Amino acid sequence: MTSKQKVKLPRKSKIVVLSAPSGTGKTTIVNELKKKFDNIAVSISYTTRQPRQGETDGIDYYFIDEEQFKKKIEQGFFAEWARVYDYYYGTSKSFIEENLKKNKVVLLTIDTQGALQIKKKYPKAVLIGILPPSIKEQENRLKKRGETPENIRKRLKASSIERKILMEKYDYRLINRDLEKTIKRIISIIEK
Repeated sequence: MTSKQKVKLPRKSKIVVLSAPSGTGKTTIVNELKKKFDNIAVSISYTTRQPRQGETDGIDYYFIDEEQFKKKIEQGFFAEWARVYDYYYGTSKSFIEENLKKNKVVLLTIDTQGALQIKKKYPKAVLIGILPPSIKEQENRLKKRGETPENIRKRLKASSIERKILMEKYDYRLINRDLEKTIKRIISIIEK
């Protein structure tokens, strides 16, 4: 499959959740899936953290302050939300519902806390966990991303808990050793 070919997905709505510890390649995988799928709606999460270099509001995340986020929680705006690494993250309920009505495959890239909330609300959601080839490789990716030593330590510690949840509660678990193979495997899971 070349990068220019679009994969024709069945015109059947479904929710696919992709979760991965920090530094596993999740963002790269999602960007490739967006290029290859013709019937996919990729959710953009809301967050209270500041944008990283190169991130754009409304494209990478919706960046809002904590007060706005808490108001949205009270209004029932989110299908799921969680506090992760000292910041809030959440997914719009209306985004999911509108795209399911359009028979889209709704792809959520969220942490394990949010994924379990989605599975509870939408039992047919498919949970796919992506794991790094090794903890050393994960650490290297975090360094390349420009994370501080303190953030790297915090994220590696949290990823051990995430890995346990991925192994016990997810429908599928993939090790991202080879990007193209990982994407092909995700496509085959979605097509089932």
